[in-house]
Formats: sequence, C-alpha cells, structure tokens
Amino acid sequence: METTFISLLPPILAIIVSILTKEVNLSLAIGLFFGAALYANFSIFDTVITAFDVLSSRVYGNMGVLIFIVLLGMIVHLMNMSGATKKYAAWAQKRLQTRKHTLLATFFLGIIIFVDDYFNCLTVGTIMRPIADRNKISREKLAYIIDSTAAPICMIAPISSWAAAVSSSLPEDSSIDGFQLFLKTIPANFYSLFALCMVLGTIIFNMDFGKMKKRELEAQQRNLETPEDDIRIYENDSEDIENNRSGVIDLILPVIGIIVFSIIAMLYTGGFFEGGISIPAAFADCDAVTGLAVGSFYTVLLVAVLYLPRKIVTPKEYLDGLVEGFKKMVPATLILTLAWSLGGICGGDYLNAGGFVGETVAKYSLPMELMPFLFFLISVLLAFSTGTSWGTFGILLPIALAVFGNDVNTLAVMTTAAVLSGSVCGDHLSPISDTTILSSTAAECEHYQHFITQVEYGLVTAAISAIGFLVAGMTGNIAAGLAVGVILLACLIVITKTVLSKEAK
Repeated sequence: METTFISLLPPILAIIVSILTKEVNLSLAIGLFFGAALYANFSIFDTVITAFDVLSSRVYGNMGVLIFIVLLGMIVHLMNMSGATKKYAAWAQKRLQTRKHTLLATFFLGIIIFVDDYFNCLTVGTIMRPIADRNKISREKLAYIIDSTAAPICMIAPISSWAAAVSSSLPEDSSIDGFQLFLKTIPANFYSLFALCMVLGTIIFNMDFGKMKKRELEAQQRNLETPEDDIRIYENDSEDIENNRSGVIDLILPVIGIIVFSIIAMLYTGGFFEGGISIPAAFADCDAVTGLAVGSFYTVLLVAVLYLPRKIVTPKEYLDGLVEGFKKMVPATLILTLAWSLGGICGGDYLNAGGFVGETVAKYSLPMELMPFLFFLISVLLAFSTGTSWGTFGILLPIALAVFGNDVNTLAVMTTAAVLSGSVCGDHLSPISDTTILSSTAAECEHYQHFITQVEYGLVTAAISAIGFLVAGMTGNIAAGLAVGVILLACLIVITKTVLSKEAK
C-alpha cells in the first residue's frame, strides 16, 4: 500500500476517542476497524476479515507474552490466597512507615528488576501495592513510579530483553556490533535517564503537580478505618486471606524464583549452556519472551511445592487459584491484544505507518547536527501513535544508521540513542502502550487516570530530553547535552518547590 499520512489516522483516532470517552477498549477497537476499513477501501466484508486477520496474527505472534502474563496472574493470585501478600505488607509496614520511604522502596525495587519491563511492572505492583495503600499513596502515583522505572531502566540495562531487542534491530547486512552500539548509547539515552531522575526528584522533594497532585491529596485524606470511603478510588482491590501457615517467605521465594528461572531460561535460549558463549552474548541472542514464559511456568510449580506440602492451600484451592488468576488477567490481555492489533494494522504489511515516517525523513536533506533532535521527535510521535517502543526503534534504527552510512561515530551514537530514547518516551506517554496498560493493571489503577496523571510528567521530561539532544548534536558532545538536561531538571525542581511553597502559604 502507498505510504501516506493516512496510515497514522487509526492510532490518532484511537487516542482522541480514548481521551473523550475514557473507554480504552472501545477506542482501540474503533482504531483497529477504522484502519482495517482504510486498508480494505471500506469494503464491509473485507474490513472485518482484515481486522480479524490482524487480530489473530498479533495474538499468535505475542502468544509468549500472553502466556507469561497469565501465569504471572496465577502466581500473584496464589500468593494472595496464601495470605503471604498480607503478611509481607504487615512486615514491610513496620519498616516502611512513611510515604517517602515507601515511594523510595518502590523506586529502587523498580531499578533492581531490570530484566524485562513486563515482569518489572507486574512484580513491583504486586509487592508494593498493599504498602502504598496503607501509607495513603494514590494508585496513580504508584502506577507512575512503576511505569517510569520499567521501560527506562530496561533500556539502559545491558542484561535485559530490551538490550537483546535493540541488538537484533540493526540491518541484516550491517557490520556493526549491535550490543557494543547499545552500550555506547546508554549515557546518551536522555529520556530514560531523566525519567528516572524525575521520579526520584518527585519523591525526595515531594514535588507533585497537576492532576497527580490532586490525586495524591485525595489519597492522603482517605480514612483507612472506613473502607466505604475508598470505593471510588480503590474499587478493584484484591482480597488477601488470613492464613497462619504462611509467612513472608511465601511471597519472597516465588518472586526470587521467577527472576532466577527467567534469567536461566533466557541464557538457555541464548545458547549459554552449550558452551563458548558469554553471558552478554547469550542475552543478546536469547528469546526473552520465551524465557519469561518458561520462568513463570517453573515458578507456578515452585509455588505448588511451597504451599501444598505445608497445607497453606489444598490441591483444590491451588487449582481453583490458577483459574481465578487467569480470570483476573483477562482485562489486561484484552487491552494488550487490541493495542497490538492496532499497531499491526499500522504495520508494514498493511498501512505501513513506519514506511511513511521513513520516507518523510529520507525526503528532506537536513543538517547532520540536527539528526539526534529530529530522530528523537520522530520516535516520540511514532511510538505515541502506535503504542510500541520496540516497533518504533525496529523501524527507525536502520534508517538512522543508514543516514551515517553505518559509520559509528559520536553523532551516529547520539542519533541511535535518540531513537531509543524517543521510543521509550512515546511509549511512556501513549495511552495505548502495553507498558502503560500493564502499569495501571499492576497498580490496580483506572487506566485513563494513570495516563492523564502521568502524561504531564512525561511531557516535561520529553521537553528536557529534546533540548539535551539539540545541544548534544550541535556541540557534538554527549556530556554537554547531559549537563544541560541535568541543569534544566534541577531548575524545574527549584521552580516547582517554590510554587508549591507559595501555594501552601
């Protein structure tokens, strides 16, 4: 199909409808069928057939992710059934007695779990949600921290599914070492670095603003002794069961288990155990999604070994728990499936939104010094429209490297980092992004509220990052762009604190 601006209309329509109606599933479905109608020239039957073809292919292509999410939902529900989540919350409450300590613990837990963003989102949410509730932290703030420490930390962690995805996104005929290029982009990945700094700044200096500030004030005014007051904000709370046989270890061991099993499975799929392959090389060649699915499967078995012999749950309760855990992940899998399908109809086999962006970039001859800045903006727009960071850098990385003729000089590294940074940024800002969806799911926060409270923080961070890339490109110095970004971030903190202090008076 000829690539035109029309290829971007389905995701734009989905985002507009989502903002107007606050119904994400409906918005994604409208975007999908509108895209199918464009591709099928508005033929009634061909439109439906095209939509279902995309839907089935995207589900099949992402089956490993769906299996991982479902199995993780089962693990989480079994931990809730065992009473381990409640025991952990009580144990942690004695050590995390302030809001700031809880927020910092959430932040650092998000930093530690850098293997994969999906795993990061769901694990951090499961562990920290009960403690955040007790310390009157809004679900929106929790979702923001989860989201802002998931993709950003994975994008700058050498051992992660993201590093593997980036390394494999280079052109097939390229002689560039993808992993070595990824390592060089880490200090220039401005959005990921500044997003983490922004989270830390909001926690340390208590500088909430915009809609997030309103939600935080509402949460702090809650009376935990009267649950009826919490229905509007926390209507999806999961139920923890008292069980004298369980303990904190029954939550900690499954979490450790899924990390260890997933890493081992990733190394196995990368050929590490066959010998002669280093750990970084194994991660670069691994099948991260399969590794996560296998790791979560073995963790389901580990939970059975932990719980059944000690009669924490009966065999029937264990099997029922698997079914209930599956059911609880249906809303998340539905949104993800529709989001993937919307991205699919905009993909190369259909409307080819990426091809339109690539042709537009190649059409205009622009100064090389502007490449980092321009590719950052293009990546943000494409990732925001399609809701996928991997798809965005998969499309734009070959284009960016082709601009420099596969010569890995400083400007090429900065431009590559700009593509990766913009992909994370657009994904972070997009209401149809899978990590945005999973973060709201993990925090048990209404999805639209997570999007609308987070976007203000993300836009500020995006503006700082854009200026950083502009300075870095014009000076040819990564450190200069990083320094300018840090200064702007510091100024933001000072200004925000000053304004908040005046409002308090």
